[in-house]
Amino acid sequence: QLQLVESGGGLVQPGGSLRLSCAASGFTLDRYAIGWFRQAPGKEREGVSCITDRGSYTNYADSVKGRFTISRDNANNTVYLQMNSLKPEDTAVYYCGAGSSVFRRCVLSPGMFGSWGQGTQVTVSS
Repeated sequence: QLQLVESGGGLVQPGGSLRLSCAASGFTLDRYAIGWFRQAPGKEREGVSCITDRGSYTNYADSVKGRFTISRDNANNTVYLQMNSLKPEDTAVYYCGAGSSVFRRCVLSPGMFGSWGQGTQVTVSS
């Protein structure tokens, strides 16, 4: 059974950094595109970033471009999301999902991913 586990969330001040991890259990990540999504209270789940199975293509939401970096370590079966210059509006529960690359790209749509983890809370506040 495919299972993803997110970790690395926490409370950080505005301008701070966090690194989220998405680890796989029961399968190898290197066959899947991985997407990071977030959901704030009362809002729909939105795409943050995704990376193709081989890591050759990455995609970012406009709101995080230049601040967040997605990477993957297939040898360790883990995908990371480095988040810098965090803002209060980045506060949300962050989820990772597994999906398929489309024409060697990934699409930031929740419908393109599945096997969601339980999420990790990120709170940006002074």
